[in-house]
Amino acid sequence: MADDFPPVQREAEVTGSEFRSAAGELPAAAALPDPATRPPGGRSKPESPQCVGAAPGSAGDALQRPVPFHRQAFAAIDLGTNNCRLLIARPAGDHFTVIDAFSRVVRLGEGLAQSGRLSDAAMDRTLSALRICADKLQRRQVHLARSVATEACRRAENGAEFIDRVGRETGILLDIISAQEEARLAVMGCHLLLEEGDGPAIIFDIGGGSTELVLVEARAGLPPQIHDWQSVPWGVVSLTESCMAEPADALGRAARYDQMCDLVRTSLAAFAERLAEAAAKVAPGQSLRLLGTSGTVTTLASLHLALPQYDRRAVDGLIVPSDDMAQLCQRLALMSPAERCAQPCIGRERADLVVAGCAILQTIFALWPADRLGIADRGIREGILRSMMAAGGSGEKSRAALRNARRSRI
Repeated sequence: MADDFPPVQREAEVTGSEFRSAAGELPAAAALPDPATRPPGGRSKPESPQCVGAAPGSAGDALQRPVPFHRQAFAAIDLGTNNCRLLIARPAGDHFTVIDAFSRVVRLGEGLAQSGRLSDAAMDRTLSALRICADKLQRRQVHLARSVATEACRRAENGAEFIDRVGRETGILLDIISAQEEARLAVMGCHLLLEEGDGPAIIFDIGGGSTELVLVEARAGLPPQIHDWQSVPWGVVSLTESCMAEPADALGRAARYDQMCDLVRTSLAAFAERLAEAAAKVAPGQSLRLLGTSGTVTTLASLHLALPQYDRRAVDGLIVPSDDMAQLCQRLALMSPAERCAQPCIGRERADLVVAGCAILQTIFALWPADRLGIADRGIREGILRSMMAAGGSGEKSRAALRNARRSRI
């Protein structure tokens, strides 16, 4: 599979809530629906995109009073196995400016590995977060929104029922996307932070219920292409819940960590063979490149920098030595839960999950032995926003050209 993305444009600056991105045309992926033609709110008909200016999921003032493209607000919701995230932004030339954001740990997939279902408590927590998102969509008079759900809703027996409940109670129309589209959106959202250079690179996303790895080929000034990808059902929640309870002693914790690494390694065995073939073709002088987007890599980057608290400006776009990150993974795996909880930027919410994230990351290092790891605090939401804005920008240009043509005939 070869999948084109917009030309790589190095970000000149990332400050505050402003993101610099390459907008422009976004060709559809091979064998994938173009996100720009999918219902932005999720499951409404493609010819009736979800306009949420007056109320979530309904038409209102946004339909009655046209708003100039550069003033329209676009929103993306990413409901994962562990987190619920919202991003609202307006176009700014070829870039976009974030005007509101929300993120909450909801643990939607808690207990899913054992029961195969979303629990009542997890669904209630998630609905509480989604109500906040719905309120923000309304207050920000969002023009178009696309809301997606990933691995937890894909796997759960009652995933579709929960999606229907969300629509009834919040007006948000969630779309359960495939692992393939999840991987594509993550790449679209963060590939601008990939280190410059020629040759193959891996972009990965460690989620709560799954991990996606994408092999891309990128050359300076040319669009990156997806050549291969793999999704495995191991994320920080699913891997944690599928292994033994955390032992009290360091020796037991080390054995549990090895078990986690083995599970991930086994699941990635076939993909590892294909990656080995790609790495063998790297030309002399070229380096393997690696870029990660997830709470795991941003948390570890914060620890690497010894930050007293999380600072996105310091982390997003950071390049760190892979060996340093691997050693940090080993140290965290041997710590007690109390010791991990006391670490800055981990805290109680991530203390029990970060070990699984470390196991997944260390396995990726073994599969793709890049010397350096790029860190991205961006992903699916940014990919959704860029796709919607690119489609909207193209439509705006077409309408402007039509207006000019009409004026010239007068």
